[in-house]
Amino acid sequence: MHVLVTGAGGFIGAALAERLQSVPLVPGLPLRLTLVDRVGPRVPSAPAVHWHIGGFADRALFEVLEDHPPDCVFHLASVPGSLAEREPGLGVQANLLDTVALCEGLARPVREGRARAPRLVFASSVAVYGALGTQAVDERQGPQPTLSYGVHKWMTELLVADYGRRGDIDGCSLRLPGIVARPPTETGHGSAFMSQIFHALRARQMYTCPVSAQATAWWMSLQCCLDNLVHAARLPTRGMPTARCWQPPVLQSSVGDVVQAIAHAQGLDPKDWIRYAPDARTEALFGCLPALRTPQSEAAGFRHDGSLESLVTRVLGGLHSPGMVA
Repeated sequence: MHVLVTGAGGFIGAALAERLQSVPLVPGLPLRLTLVDRVGPRVPSAPAVHWHIGGFADRALFEVLEDHPPDCVFHLASVPGSLAEREPGLGVQANLLDTVALCEGLARPVREGRARAPRLVFASSVAVYGALGTQAVDERQGPQPTLSYGVHKWMTELLVADYGRRGDIDGCSLRLPGIVARPPTETGHGSAFMSQIFHALRARQMYTCPVSAQATAWWMSLQCCLDNLVHAARLPTRGMPTARCWQPPVLQSSVGDVVQAIAHAQGLDPKDWIRYAPDARTEALFGCLPALRTPQSEAAGFRHDGSLESLVTRVLGGLHSPGMVA
């Protein structure tokens, strides 16, 4: 089975590549894994793992895929929110134009009858919703993005659905929440504070949080994210919603409650390490998320972390070193 992962050098992509090598999508089938990123591997790759160092819209990559069409694609690469706001041309190129090129590259051998339509799992984002009120919402909530990043993700959801309608790919999109804990060096995400509180408390370093303790966000651990991505790749096509888009369940919690749970697990008093200096724009965009109901995705087998305690245990267990807090 040939699996392609874009953004394979990133936080989620590297962990997914490791997971796929230890737990194959289809047990018993040999794995060919093509990993794409502009940054190469830190350690030597296994024989069945092939790296393409460069962009996921490179002609050289498509030439490889012509000879070895993938059976499954995890499209994780993107320019994140804050960076896309600062450099709009970069965001449009990577998040939209390059993704169109990727879909065309995947569709070509299918249209020519040389391959079956690959399952494509696109990592969308809850940024598509924009600013939400205080009332609970569900998975039917309509997109109203307020950042270019959210617009890009929504447009790509539509693109994936349209290529699926044509039979060129077998695509689906997952609207992912804040995945924790991203490396402390990743500063392009407006929701970086969600990860920084984990790093600060684990390293016993002071951190000034740009949202209030009462700010509410949607949380998911890296391990839970991987579970949901792999589950999406295994879902039968007949079970897909019409829009081919899933909103996985999330944990909705205040920043203060998460800080308290981390501090309890570390045996700390959070007041000694976390200060709050709310920025109105940051809190409005990333710290005012209401309760979310997802009965359809739960019925399809998608899951959240279960509890704050489970979330914190998973996240702290995945942090191999305290690192430096920006």
